[in-house]
Amino acid sequence: VQLQASGGGLVQAGGSLRLSCAASGRAFIRYGMGWFRQAPGKEREFVATISVSGGIRYYADSVKGRFTISRDNAKNTVYLQMNSLKPEDTAVYYCAANVGGSSRSEDEYDYWGQGTLVTVSS
Repeated sequence: VQLQASGGGLVQAGGSLRLSCAASGRAFIRYGMGWFRQAPGKEREFVATISVSGGIRYYADSVKGRFTISRDNAKNTVYLQMNSLKPEDTAVYYCAANVGGSSRSEDEYDYWGQGTLVTVSS
């Protein structure tokens, strides 16, 4: 499966953005999906994950209550709604697909998108 992330940009602190990740192919419904991010000079970290059905979702503590992951299997797309953005949310955001389902571990993901840059100004 190929993944194409979009929706990044520049936003002021307190603002919102919605990231999208479109997947090619018919196998999208077989994959758990995740969002990860990598800030300048830091390692990539887990942000959120969602199961195939959408019934299971996990979030990093740093984004819980502010970010929401969702998916539309009819559109082969997973979303990350980001509200109350903070400067520390600035990073390149990556979507990823895992045939094993939802997971917090990036090592378990099989496919990765190219990333989309989110910059939050103070």
